[in-house]
Amino acid sequence: MSTDIPADRPDVPADDALPGLPDDAFAHDGLITKRHVRAGAFAFLRPRPGELLWDVGAGSGAVGVEWCRAASGARAIGVERDPVRAARARENAERFGADVTIVEGDAAGVLPTLPTPDAVFVGGGGSAEVVGAAWEALRPGGRIVVHAVTLETEAEAVDRYRRHGGSLTRIAVETAQPIGRFLAWTPARAIVQWAATKDA
Repeated sequence: MSTDIPADRPDVPADDALPGLPDDAFAHDGLITKRHVRAGAFAFLRPRPGELLWDVGAGSGAVGVEWCRAASGARAIGVERDPVRAARARENAERFGADVTIVEGDAAGVLPTLPTPDAVFVGGGGSAEVVGAAWEALRPGGRIVVHAVTLETEAEAVDRYRRHGGSLTRIAVETAQPIGRFLAWTPARAIVQWAATKDA
């Protein structure tokens, strides 16, 4: 398990492989699963030694990096259609020494070409086709976490919950931010999370 921390991220403890690194531990353009929500996803993804994660809609690659740091020999494949974000995700993985392979392309076309995953994370804009393909590919006993920020993905998460069970949660996070001399709560975009384990 690699716990190497980039030299320009001194606030990240080198001996701490628990998920939930600060957002600024990663280079990103704002498209990142935020720290509190990311840490919560790992309660259901539950990385195990040697397992493979699909990170669909990889963005910054933060989920894949944290997966690899959390268990010995864990690997991740990130799927990202935006070439700039894909390059940034590769850089983040390299800086952390994480075994993350980034594949550029549309997830619907890429997923059928990938090796069978032990766990799947689908970011905020997963389509019904992508979520369905991820579920079908998942090995028995595998775990899936889908985060929905759009109404379309939320509807898919609700449908999958009805069909496969698991848990369906709406997560709203607010952080304290200064307003003049005072502090006020600033809400982040709410996330609907579907998490499930595929029957063995």
